[in-house]
Amino acid sequence: MRVPQIPVMLLVVLMAGCASQSSTKPVEVLDERTALTFGALKEPIELLPSAQNAVLILRKRTTFAYLGPVEWNRSGALSYGLWIHIAPGNDRQTGDIHASAAAALILDDGPLELSLIEAPKLGREPYRPVASWGQTAYFDLDVGTLRRMAASSKLGLEVRAADGSTASFIPTVDTRAVLTQYLKDRGITGD
Repeated sequence: MRVPQIPVMLLVVLMAGCASQSSTKPVEVLDERTALTFGALKEPIELLPSAQNAVLILRKRTTFAYLGPVEWNRSGALSYGLWIHIAPGNDRQTGDIHASAAAALILDDGPLELSLIEAPKLGREPYRPVASWGQTAYFDLDVGTLRRMAASSKLGLEVRAADGSTASFIPTVDTRAVLTQYLKDRGITGD
């Protein structure tokens, strides 16, 4: 018995379309307990210590930083935040990222001091902390700042260290591409 070719070809095309979905497409999750939906990247953006802060000492574990945008949707009321996680190593003592003026984004047009916010309480967090002993905080983010981040050719993070110095971090990926895709996938247009 011969299988009709058109249904088989249609099935192959549909399977290929599903297999080629973008890995940067944001994750969207409905928290049934709060009826709040959040949109986040599949994985946060990893940041390494910048060259001037890199300590190349054997047997030292380096401090890493991670960040990711979050969109919260409560019945059409949208709000935004920037999730930041510091996974401390033994190369330097990180300060409290919850303190006032403890963190700043470095963009093409200069530094942007971040303001701490209280994130909605959900049954599942938008991103998993990389290190259970690390620090996690949410900072205020609006659409304009998210667009500035996506348009910036350089994006960095500065965090105040315990000794008062500043630890600088740079991304391991092209943040322009990742954040531009996030804006597109979230339906945040240029208007």
